[in-house]
Amino acid sequence: MTWVLILAAILSYVTLLYRRRGFLAWLIGSLLLLAGLKVAGASGFWVGLGALLVGTLAALFGLKPLRLNLVTRPVMRMMAKMLPKLGETERIALEAGTVWWDGQLFSGRPDWQSLLDFRVNPSNAEEQAFLDGPVQELCAMIDDWQVQQLRDLPPEVWAYLKKAGFFGMIIPKQYGGLGFTADGHSRIVTKISSRSATAAVTVMVPNSLGPAELLLHYGTDEQKQHYLPRLASGEEIPCFALTGPEAGSDAAATQSVGIVEERKVDGESVMGMRLSWKKRYITLAPVATLVGLAFRLKDPEGLIGEAGKDYGITCALIPRDTPGMQIGERHDPMGIPFMNGPTVGEDVWVPLSYIIGGAERAGQGWRMLMESLAAGRSVSLPALSVGATQVATRLVGAYATVREQFDTPIGRFEGVEEPLARIAGLTYILGGARRLTCAALDAGHQPSVISAIVKAYMTDAMRDVITDAMDIRAGAAIIRGPRNLLARMWASIPIGITVEGSNILTRSMIIYGQGAIRCHPFVEREISAIADDRLEDFDQALFGHVNFVASNSARALVLALTGSRITRVPDIDQNGERFMQHLSRFSAAFALASDMAMGTLGGSLKRREKISGRLADCLAWMYLASSALKRFHDEPKSTVNYDLLKWVSAHALYQIQQALLGVIDNLPNRLVAWKLRWIVFPLGARFKPPSDRLGRNVARSILDDRQARQSLTADIYVPDAAEPGLGALEAALDKAVRALPIEARIKEAVREGRLDRAPGGSLDALALEQDIISAAEFALLAEADAARDEVIAVDAFSAEEFVRLR
Repeated sequence: MTWVLILAAILSYVTLLYRRRGFLAWLIGSLLLLAGLKVAGASGFWVGLGALLVGTLAALFGLKPLRLNLVTRPVMRMMAKMLPKLGETERIALEAGTVWWDGQLFSGRPDWQSLLDFRVNPSNAEEQAFLDGPVQELCAMIDDWQVQQLRDLPPEVWAYLKKAGFFGMIIPKQYGGLGFTADGHSRIVTKISSRSATAAVTVMVPNSLGPAELLLHYGTDEQKQHYLPRLASGEEIPCFALTGPEAGSDAAATQSVGIVEERKVDGESVMGMRLSWKKRYITLAPVATLVGLAFRLKDPEGLIGEAGKDYGITCALIPRDTPGMQIGERHDPMGIPFMNGPTVGEDVWVPLSYIIGGAERAGQGWRMLMESLAAGRSVSLPALSVGATQVATRLVGAYATVREQFDTPIGRFEGVEEPLARIAGLTYILGGARRLTCAALDAGHQPSVISAIVKAYMTDAMRDVITDAMDIRAGAAIIRGPRNLLARMWASIPIGITVEGSNILTRSMIIYGQGAIRCHPFVEREISAIADDRLEDFDQALFGHVNFVASNSARALVLALTGSRITRVPDIDQNGERFMQHLSRFSAAFALASDMAMGTLGGSLKRREKISGRLADCLAWMYLASSALKRFHDEPKSTVNYDLLKWVSAHALYQIQQALLGVIDNLPNRLVAWKLRWIVFPLGARFKPPSDRLGRNVARSILDDRQARQSLTADIYVPDAAEPGLGALEAALDKAVRALPIEARIKEAVREGRLDRAPGGSLDALALEQDIISAAEFALLAEADAARDEVIAVDAFSAEEFVRLR
């Protein structure tokens, strides 16, 4: 009876913690333990001592005045010393944007039904018409090899971009723009990027973080009426000058400065600012007519306020022809010829009215940038990544079917199947992440943490996909020329990895550094209460946090022991439901590991970037996995989609597991690490990467299933058959597929001894002579062979042409 009561106490404690009933867990567990002591015949002394202990704890934690003064206040003082000191720029960055599904993933029990019910609207008719019309026409106009050689887009392409309104996609119609949704904007960039990275970047920048975005949210009415129509029509070409030699990833450290200064203009006194700056890596700067500038504004003489005040980061719009501005030189970013270059200003005087939002917005530039960052970072580079991965999928799927070695399409070799599966699986993930993130933006969310995830992890996945595609195409991938689109994509990859916050910084500092505070249900409340010395608010947050840790400990352990099976998830199908259950388990494990890392490392976690980077990996892969699940739920079910979901599930769960193991293995407090391992992985690390059989099924989907391959790559531009590269390869694939049954009949005749072995074309001729194939079939084989020869050919240049290549 004694052990039954003690076991009941433990089970009650764990179950109630699992259900987030911390106080009931303590109360019922304590009473059952006391009953166990009594039944066991313990002496009155021990039972009394137990009762005294329970009563003391009940009074200490149950009576608010005692708890506040004896428990909460000392803990508050201790945490105040542990927490890192946040500067104003860090605080603004942390407060920017909103929390969405990332908060659910940090909760330990994500609400999957809310994700599945979240509406992802398809592109509207106007956006689809723009994709089918102007975007299609633009892509047809562009010869990316010619762009590479000219080192710029042709004049007619620049003119068309302006005429069709490509520079005004995010500008509302009332100002002459197109007023497209985030999803429509993203799909347009995806399609253009599949044709030319140079054209895509040229379109991306005016529609990303920069003058138009900032004017829409913060500009004065006068500024909006003046600039937005001119930006929408392309009359003004914008750039935004943020990065400088001294301020790269730490953009707030800029040494660009503005000094408040009064001058006479046309005989009247005008309050203005004298600006000096050195900026670099500024896209569109060489051709920009309007420069958005970030700088620190100072007022040493107190002309607009307190003397000597440093207002902080301020944003202003400076016309190109302003005296003192130097602009027009070009950088050469990896040979990709989009416009990018430096700009320098020395004692450039402009009125205070040039500040975006007017003089009253002085010093609010950093907040403006951080609050606007989520939209641009969620759209531009993720869309470019989707375009590149879909092209690679389309390209290598066809090439691995058409290209033969040892009388076998190279896609049939297991060594090629493996990267083909990665290409298809990652392309599926990226398409889902693009779609879900844009839908969140269109629903009014500003998911700052998620925007950092999709920027960093989608560009990293693009790098992996293009690397695999290059390996599959082998020699044909490294010979530059009109036939080789992959080489130009390969060269552009480091640009996406680097800009808008390098991926190393984004992973190790931004995603988890911001996510741990913004997405955690209690940490931000605790920090705020400590900063403002609000004891009662801290008390509520603290004990909510304690209950949260205890609940996630129980939940992570129980789900690990039961194979995640006892958590409830919505009905999709067996594979989708198991995926959600495992992700729920890892959500609890991730939340617990986060709390253990924060609790043991305190403010030093900010500097332990390897640990914070692995925690970022956990959060990122849970989000990417969620987006793939959402895609699977929303799209028609098929055998291919089932296989893709299984591949994504195995790949994502393995990545999350390995990241958590990395955190546990490297926590400095080894006792906590040991306990954490016992809770999170009581049965060991059991998740494995996708199996060879599953990889083969996924690879075959882009080799054999034309419809699946087209569905996976539906967002890209496919040129006509006459064009070298993807267009010719698509045509060759059609011919090769029609020839396959004829070739199979010939091979069967050879195996049966009815036909002697002979090299390619000779064997076809022998088959014709012996009536194994008809004349029409022989002609079809010859046509397929000629098409194969054409698409496996590489470019060559005369000596005169070669020296002129760029």
